[in-house]
Amino acid sequence: MFERIDHVGVAVQEIEPALELYRDRLGLPLAHREVVEEQGVEAALLDVGEGHIELLAPLGPDTPVGKFLTRKGPGMHHVAYQVTDVDATLRELREAGFALIDEQPRTGIRGSRVAFLHPRGTDGVLTEIVQPVAHAEPAR
Repeated sequence: MFERIDHVGVAVQEIEPALELYRDRLGLPLAHREVVEEQGVEAALLDVGEGHIELLAPLGPDTPVGKFLTRKGPGMHHVAYQVTDVDATLRELREAGFALIDEQPRTGIRGSRVAFLHPRGTDGVLTEIVQPVAHAEPAR
């Protein structure tokens, strides 16, 4: 069902200080950065082998990541798995009894199609499934 780990999402208060840590001090190359209005975040992807670290800074306190930071503070937010067909994977997960946050995919970073599983069905880990676009744009 899942092809590989696509990324690990990390909630941060602000992107710039987080980039100073992950890009400048840890040496992870910045692959992409954008504001994803639909999800209420500014996001940055940094390369780690075939996967990524995704830094997520909220656009406001009432966004999902803003609420997460209020409850739990900065840190690991979710694990994302790459899939070939997000619609088919959602059907399989629904049929297997998983609680879905998203019944239909939404737009993620770099135009990917994403959906989230509720953490109550995955031992407390917010889980994202990601169908990347065929040709992701280069880093900005």
